[in-house]
Amino acid sequence: MYAIVNIAGKQTKVEANKFVYAHRLAGNVGDEVQLGKALLTDDNGTLTIGSPLLDVTVTGTILAHVKGDKVLVFKKKRRKGYKKLNGHRQQFTKVMINSIG
Repeated sequence: MYAIVNIAGKQTKVEANKFVYAHRLAGNVGDEVQLGKALLTDDNGTLTIGSPLLDVTVTGTILAHVKGDKVLVFKKKRRKGYKKLNGHRQQFTKVMINSIG
């Protein structure tokens, strides 16, 4: 069984007993979080689509707060001597999905 859930403004496919990376969520490591209502569920081929939401809640446990890969932003204007290099690492939360339903 899997579900499509809206987590922090992003639609994410989640399955029970697997983990996902979501944008930084409030809470400490080991806390139980409720990820909101599902937009779509699939239970062994039976597809249920909400309009717009279903009454299915997804719960998970926060495993860790981690950083994503570094993204380099380089700006340059030719013949002007202007160069700028910035880096950014996005904050993520690793969440283990406990149950769907």
